[in-house]
Amino acid sequence: MEVTREGRESGRGGSKRVAAIGVGDASINTQREGFGAKNKSDQWDEQLKTPAWKRFLAHVGPGFLVCLAYLDPANLETDLQAGANHKYELLWVILIGLIFALIIQSLAANLGVVTGRHLAELCKSEYPKFITYCLWVLAEVAVIAADIPEVIGTAFALNLLFHIPIWVGVLITGSSSLLLLGLQRYGVRKLELLISLLVFVMAACFFGELGYVKPPAGEVIKGLFVPKLKGRGATGDAIALLGALVMPHNLFLHSALVLSRRTPPSVKGINDACKFFLIESGFALFIALLINIAVISVSGRVCGASDISPDNAEKCNDLTLNSSSFLLKNVLGKSSSVIYAIALLASGQSSTITGTYAGQYVMQGFLNIKMKKWQRNLMTRTIAIFPSLVVSIIGGSSGAGRLIIIASMILSFELPFALVPLLKFSGSTTKMGPHKNSILIIIVSWLLGLMTIGINIYFLSTSFVDWLIKSNLHKVGRIIIGIIVFPLMAIYLISVVYLTLRKDTVITFTPASESTQIEMEKGVHRCHNDGENEVVPYREDLADIPFSE
Repeated sequence: MEVTREGRESGRGGSKRVAAIGVGDASINTQREGFGAKNKSDQWDEQLKTPAWKRFLAHVGPGFLVCLAYLDPANLETDLQAGANHKYELLWVILIGLIFALIIQSLAANLGVVTGRHLAELCKSEYPKFITYCLWVLAEVAVIAADIPEVIGTAFALNLLFHIPIWVGVLITGSSSLLLLGLQRYGVRKLELLISLLVFVMAACFFGELGYVKPPAGEVIKGLFVPKLKGRGATGDAIALLGALVMPHNLFLHSALVLSRRTPPSVKGINDACKFFLIESGFALFIALLINIAVISVSGRVCGASDISPDNAEKCNDLTLNSSSFLLKNVLGKSSSVIYAIALLASGQSSTITGTYAGQYVMQGFLNIKMKKWQRNLMTRTIAIFPSLVVSIIGGSSGAGRLIIIASMILSFELPFALVPLLKFSGSTTKMGPHKNSILIIIVSWLLGLMTIGINIYFLSTSFVDWLIKSNLHKVGRIIIGIIVFPLMAIYLISVVYLTLRKDTVITFTPASESTQIEMEKGVHRCHNDGENEVVPYREDLADIPFSE
């Protein structure tokens, strides 16, 4: 079978880019190694014979790292406001959003496992150069929009801890995440464990408060399973909740992180890896669901109480991350603001690390450029600081809180440009071969995806038209804005339709001969015509995150 090399020499030590080839039932990346196929095959066979729970633990990591993004300051902000404004009525948005997130995150993981490439690399190989550059710019905007809540959340945490102005805290955040990234030399597992423990401090606080205030179980269950959009701003809050949950940069991140695991190059090895990543993602997102439900329920119960004090009632009317520590006073007393601030700080910083990795993979995949993590973080953070700094100076904590909602809406706007390629690639025979999505998954994922995209487009367009009609701008100004914005909206719609209807032209899966398929079922590897052995390891160029193996 012919092997196609697509790698290019980059950096020291030669190329680490590897080829996409058709082997058995999957198109997997390959790289030459200097030992025999028999020994390597024995290693794979031995790995497949190990207990399933040990192989599962070897795959744990990517799903939990991605899950941190579902507990970032943007989620906390939108959860708190949804609970304060609508009590438990928008819990169904969280449930549907995280079910949808589980589906698309598992599709992203499967795409990486089967093809040996992550989403950004596949987009680059599939689309024309101009489209590729446009998708790269949109992906970078999504990473920056996701970083804005982390900047503001960290600034709020510093304000609560040290009583410094919000805008000063925004400036300090430019270097805080660099410090955490530098601490990785002591072991990324220890760092992630510390951050996760601090994040779960907040979860424990809200669960404790949940047990104290005891929200009506019937109303909570009704809010989870009975869709309702009542009251002023319910649609906007629902869109913000969804945008904070389903983030486009997470799809690029998950499809790349799974490549840091050694997957046996056989049908069983690939299927097991997909199953393990699905189980891990499901467990991680279930924890995220419980935490989000607790935050909304506590906010709804405290702010909806009949005996709430006037001071707290005023805070509930404009609830931000900076003013919500009073929700935990029943459990933590006077120390509530300090513990809340520490957990909020950890939430922002852990989410920043995931955003940094996502940005690194986006740049590497679309442009074949790899940056050091501190350089990538500095670039993204510098851009994200500018709007956060301006808004915090002009609007204070209230304006900064509203900027988080705007960033979530931007992520909703950006979602189709990562989601549509993922749905097309994961359901494509040319990309996935027999590992493509089943008909049921294709129907469900496309229905949820198109529903989400349709709701976002409808809300954004109607909100803009309503603002344009009711604004105090001069008639000429409104006409000029309309002339600029309406063509951009048309281009947006045309772009989404183009990505949806465009037929895939690049084949990354090559069917193998019957004998080769039988060999792959047994875990046997191919050899080149010159007799040199070919093995299928993990992606070393994406394995610089030192997960345990």
